[in-house]
Amino acid sequence: MFIDETEIVVLSGRGGDGICSFRREKYIPRGGPDGGNGGKGGDVILVASLGQHTLGSVQHLRTYRGESGRQGGPANKNGRQGKPLILDVPLGTLVKDAERGHVLKDLAHDGDRVIVAPGGQGGKGNKHFASSTNRAPRRFTTGQPGEQRRLILELRLVADVGLVGLPNAGKSTFLRRVTSARPKVADYPFTTLQPILGIVDGDDVGMVLADIPGLIEGASSGAGLGDRFLRHIQRTRLLLHLVDACDGAEAAVAAWATIREELRLSGHGLDERPSVLALSRVDTIDDGEAVAAALAQASGQTVVPLSSQTGEGVNRILGMLATELAELDELNGKD
Repeated sequence: MFIDETEIVVLSGRGGDGICSFRREKYIPRGGPDGGNGGKGGDVILVASLGQHTLGSVQHLRTYRGESGRQGGPANKNGRQGKPLILDVPLGTLVKDAERGHVLKDLAHDGDRVIVAPGGQGGKGNKHFASSTNRAPRRFTTGQPGEQRRLILELRLVADVGLVGLPNAGKSTFLRRVTSARPKVADYPFTTLQPILGIVDGDDVGMVLADIPGLIEGASSGAGLGDRFLRHIQRTRLLLHLVDACDGAEAAVAAWATIREELRLSGHGLDERPSVLALSRVDTIDDGEAVAAALAQASGQTVVPLSSQTGEGVNRILGMLATELAELDELNGKD
């Protein structure tokens, strides 16, 4: 099951106690203090991992605990530190403090990590308090408790290209055509209920595509869970907007306008993101050129006629996406 938001509680390990001890050996009647320090409690750490694709991996428990540190020992033996608890989460996980609402870390790259709950400090043994004026201290301290924190984890997919459009606009069919991903395809709306990633890996073209469930009017304010779906395209560098040709020019223009408005209302500048516009399912109508011309006039963009069934326009679209991504890399100073 794809989980893109969850709430967990983390509790780091308690620090071990220091002890009061004095050296006791034969022929050494007045051995000095030798009480060791307690070990530090284990941290709780979140790490972004390429091997994780959903937050379901951290949803099976509600509280995650770091190991407590061990008590100090005699003969100046310090207690062992508690083992840190490391939780792997998908790339693109936003870590928020549930109580204060602020973002602790955006785990956007493989290996990114954040200590969400530092372990408690270990207590001091009486050896620590020895001085020139107090050679036999009996003072020692106990370990500090671990830190408890309630977290909200939000997953925002990381992809090169986000596929957007109304439900049943042909996004999943296109993804199946150009990648090895196998999203559900059927002749009714909302067959895609969760974001799906696919990788285009050709000789001249390589990119990651994200198939976002179809958006409807009011998506930016939550209609049809659209606000959650829109969240997943915030990290995409480029959009591929698919518009269904089946119902003619007027319906195509209206569909394009609906999605553009929802992108604008999302408040994340998605309507200003570079995009490629495709008129899908042109194999099902006779006047595809007329519909494409009307859509081009309304949008002010080049419109590519597309049929994922016959392959018409597929290579052209992949080429345009690759060109746009290369230009974005050049602007960002990437090789």
